[in-house]
Amino acid sequence: MRRTQQQRSDSTRAALVGAARELFGTRGYHDVPAEEITRTAGVTRGALYHHFGDKLGLFREVAESVERELTAEVSAVMAASGDPLAGMTTALGTFLEACLRPEVQRISLTDAPAVLGWDVWREIEGEYGLGLLVSALTQAHSAGLIVDMPLRTLAQLILSAVMEAARMIASASDQAAVLAETQVVFAGWLGSLLRPDHR
Repeated sequence: MRRTQQQRSDSTRAALVGAARELFGTRGYHDVPAEEITRTAGVTRGALYHHFGDKLGLFREVAESVERELTAEVSAVMAASGDPLAGMTTALGTFLEACLRPEVQRISLTDAPAVLGWDVWREIEGEYGLGLLVSALTQAHSAGLIVDMPLRTLAQLILSAVMEAARMIASASDQAAVLAETQVVFAGWLGSLLRPDHR
């Protein structure tokens, strides 16, 4: 069967994102020329410009694809827990463990803030991570598990702390040790939100 124009377009986009993600994740944004991406993807330079505008636009799509996958992983962990606060604690650990992956470290923690700029990267982080945290805290509050406080502000502060912890892990000489320490800190912090009768 002949492919439709939409199928061909989707295939081209997927080829570009897949090739760019592999190259960016291995060598970094600045060390990968656009020509290498298109050659690896088996498409023309014009296809890159048509679908993404330029290499920067393609990088943003790659960074968001990594964030979407991480969000799906974390969401699955949270959904599997019967306790929203415990689920969030476990999910934060899952996210921090994912930050040990070289691809995540290179694309999300190192290049994305530098290449896209902090304002854009914070917007992307907020789009994918903030909603999950607000939802989990709202469920925990509705269940009477945690003390009263502004939940969206709390979620934003937790997200900021998690991203800082991820960067600490990425830059540490002993990443496993820093991961373990941050998990202890987050477990204690989130545990302190519990109402006294649930501690």
